[in-house]
Parts: sequence; C-alpha cells; structure tokens
Amino acid sequence: MEFRREKTVAWALNGCNVRLDAKAGVTLPGTVEHAEEAIGAVKAGKVIAVPTDTLYGFACDACSAEAVNRIYEIKGRKLTSPLAICVGDVWDIKRFAVTDHLPDGLLDSLLPGPVTVVLSRGESSILEKSLNPGLETIGVRVPDSDFIRVIARGSGSALALTSANLSGQQSSICIKDFEDLWTRCAFVFDGGMIPAGRAGSTVVEIAEQGKYKILRPGSAMEETVAILEKYSLLDGNDARI
Repeated sequence: MEFRREKTVAWALNGCNVRLDAKAGVTLPGTVEHAEEAIGAVKAGKVIAVPTDTLYGFACDACSAEAVNRIYEIKGRKLTSPLAICVGDVWDIKRFAVTDHLPDGLLDSLLPGPVTVVLSRGESSILEKSLNPGLETIGVRVPDSDFIRVIARGSGSALALTSANLSGQQSSICIKDFEDLWTRCAFVFDGGMIPAGRAGSTVVEIAEQGKYKILRPGSAMEETVAILEKYSLLDGNDARI
C-alpha cells in the first residue's frame, strides 16, 4: 500500500477506519524504518504526530520555541498549560532535570513505561527557558515505544510531547481520532490502534527527596505506586506526612 499526499486511500487498521484525501497531511507507518523522516521534521522545527505506549501525541523539538508554540496553536491550548518532554533513554533525563536525589535504580524501574515523572529542572537543564516559563519542574517521559525513542535520540535534544487532540477533547488511540488535525503536522505516523484505552500516562512528582505525589492517575497506576514504595518513597499526598 502506498502512503502519499494528494491520493485518496481508504483502509481499515485494527478496527480504526481511516481515509486519506487531498486535504490530509503526509501519513506514514509508525515504524523505525520511517524514523529518519520524523527526525528530519523535528530538526526542521516541525510538529509530527506519533504513537506512544499510551496515546497518540504531537511532538516537536523541545528546544525550539517556534515549534513549541506551534503545538499550542494546533491544540488550541493555553500557553500556561505545561508540556512534558520525551527522551530516548533513562540516562538522558539528567540533561534536562535534577535526578541526583533519587534512589539508585528507581528511574530504571519506572521507565521505559507509561509514566511521566515530574522533576525539578535545575540550573543545569539544557531546556529552553521559553518551555513552560515560570515552572521549576518538568514532566519527563521515556515511553515503552521504540519508534518515538529512536526519534528522540536522533533529534539530539528532547521532544516536547502532548496528546494529539484539541485541548479538552477526547484523547486519541488511533489516527482517525484526530483526522481534522492531520494537515497541521508535517507527518502523521500510524502505529495502529493503541490498546491502553485512553488512560494516558500516570503522572508522578518525585522532585522532593523521599516523597512522591500522584498528580494524575493513568496507565500502570498500581504498578507505579508499588515501585515507588519499594524504593521507600512516601506518599506526599498523605496528610500525615
């Protein structure tokens, strides 16, 4: 099957009916074989749509103010709403956030996986100050998805990452769900139906030594809490602490 612009194609993928027409963006399979197109677009300051281990997301270079602003425009999102970042490997997190207060092995136990860890940015973070201005923390993902991790590695930076939908609308588990936004992206990478069920990642703040706070329950919530407590972190939401 040929994936190209300006050609009408209709097909069904894992129960998700999709139609490409002249108004659609450039759609390609979300496989490692097409990572170079994605990396090139990110380096050029473009926004792409990609599958992750939880939902489809919009991604761009987190160190490009223009690209980040483009994501806000596509989603119709307030500039005061923060974006998370995605990196290719756990060891890369320390380039963007403070990790030296964490127990050895904690991040490797949580990630890769459907978890967003919220950490302090710190003075040594290479992130642009224009990303989430006024916030001293940053949410970081290492998805359990080879495709997006290859893109993050190849970009040489971090990816700004947010769900592929208009702000306030239902999250996307197949590309049909955000079909109206395809043309706003340089590429839409199709990884089929994502089985996570629109839950999104579990967001947990671990910026304070010895404590964790669940900011948003999501996929693998119970497993995440079990790992945190295995490493002797205490629930910061508990009024007794």
